[in-house]
Amino acid sequence: MTRSSKFRSIAAALGALSLVAACGGGSSGPSESLAADQTFRFGLANDLSVLDPANVDSAVDITFMNEVFAGLYRFDNNLKIIPYSTTAMPEISADQKTWTFHLRKDMQFSNGDKITSADWVWSWTRTLRLNGAYASNLEVIHGATDVESGKATTLVGLTAPDADTLVAQLDAPAGFWLTQLAMPTATLVLDQKVITAAGEDAWTTKAETYIGSGPFKMTARVPKQSMDFDPVKNWWGGDTGKLTHVHVDIGIDDVSRVKKFESGGYEVVGMANNGPGPDDILRYKNDPTKSKLLTIYPGARTTGIGFNFVTGPFAAKPGTTPGEPTVADPDPGKDGRIAFAEAIDRAQLIDIACAHGATCQAATGGPISKGFKGWLGDNGDQYAKFDAAGAKALLQKWDPTGSKVKGLEFRYNTNAANDKYFGNLQAQWKANLGVDVKLVTSDFPTLQRDRKRKTVVIGRESWSIDYDHPQDWFDNLFTCAQAKVGRGNDEAYCNPALDTLTASANAKPIEQALPDYIKAAKMITGDLVWASFTYGTQTYLTQSYVRGTGYNALYDYNWEGIRILQH
Repeated sequence: MTRSSKFRSIAAALGALSLVAACGGGSSGPSESLAADQTFRFGLANDLSVLDPANVDSAVDITFMNEVFAGLYRFDNNLKIIPYSTTAMPEISADQKTWTFHLRKDMQFSNGDKITSADWVWSWTRTLRLNGAYASNLEVIHGATDVESGKATTLVGLTAPDADTLVAQLDAPAGFWLTQLAMPTATLVLDQKVITAAGEDAWTTKAETYIGSGPFKMTARVPKQSMDFDPVKNWWGGDTGKLTHVHVDIGIDDVSRVKKFESGGYEVVGMANNGPGPDDILRYKNDPTKSKLLTIYPGARTTGIGFNFVTGPFAAKPGTTPGEPTVADPDPGKDGRIAFAEAIDRAQLIDIACAHGATCQAATGGPISKGFKGWLGDNGDQYAKFDAAGAKALLQKWDPTGSKVKGLEFRYNTNAANDKYFGNLQAQWKANLGVDVKLVTSDFPTLQRDRKRKTVVIGRESWSIDYDHPQDWFDNLFTCAQAKVGRGNDEAYCNPALDTLTASANAKPIEQALPDYIKAAKMITGDLVWASFTYGTQTYLTQSYVRGTGYNALYDYNWEGIRILQH
């Protein structure tokens, strides 16, 4: 799913990694001459998996949720949180558990239905009842988990004292909640009248009943073939920008998308997490003319190696029940973890597995991805250095007879990219450590099942950030509660000191919490839970006559800022 605190802005990271800036964001100025046809076109490999915001769980789907629906708050193109359906930031009580939102009075759904605070209560209650992937963004509200479990039908902690006021009562202070509220997912407002009339399972199937509250509306949809969107006339949020139509083809593979772009059929390749393939990226990168159309942005995914803390030779406390503390002094598995981590030449890995650096960048600042809050900075991970001689010497000290690593199996889910990654890691461990590691592949659901069972001794780990807040990482990946069987802390790592630190940080505003999160990130890297080796990237091809497209390491730039120049 990085920052040297908040000390590095996303904008700075983008500036450092973009190959060109000509196709970046910006507003239309007097020197621009716009084309008469403001139709924006791009393609997707696969159809959307979910159109209902209550169940959305995909970066592809989120691109469209962000344009069709509105939340209380929104990320701008630089990931700054700004009021959206509210008149200001929330009023928060002294105990930080009562949040009051003052709504705009002029809001309407795209069909003209007025939006009131009652619509938010209904929408959020419905989201919890359906209990989709991002329903957890509302779990801080008192009574939310009762609605999720079916014990209650009313969300007692959310009230609407009048049409323009929404009040949420939290179970505990949650400094991260504002960030969750800005996500274009489970916290969006929906039209109860339309959904009730069309049916829970049918309202998303037709453009005429797919009613939203954002700047664009769906005007046509042929499943697995195409989608069309137009700006909402007299949108309550203000200017919808210059685009008059957005057309999306579905079922277009990587190579075909680039070919259509080159023939002038698409304005961009890369939107909605559908970038060009590695071969085309290299072709554009190495061509002086074509490279002007290519931009490589930082991505929100970190990939690395996870070490089991309770089972196998790398364990800190072998035999410990998952969920119980794994802090140990001495730690019998740590030298082995260090040896396998420092035997990785990230430069070689990136050159071979990432199209010479076009599709990833070296991860040397811990598990939290570069450009986001909680990133430790370049070379901030002490075990991310490459030291083949030192790694081999440490391995021989830790396992002089080779018995600990005999028959060692590395688990990962197979696909073209992962096969390159882990085939190279296998070769490096053989060359640098003299260890034969057997690669054992499966599909992702099987790998995920076995990781949650805590049976994977060493294997692939990868995480794509949901929102720019360290709480997303720690609460989902590294706490003792998540270390239990069936939960997301695949390594069964449990450090009560880390839990105490992050729980305290979670209650604070991010500006106050960040030093604690940095300390927690250093604890994770110091204990070597993950050997992170790459951060992701997002690649765009943009026509020279298009302005305002881009990617902020989490989301595509908003459509309202895109415009097409005469050409």
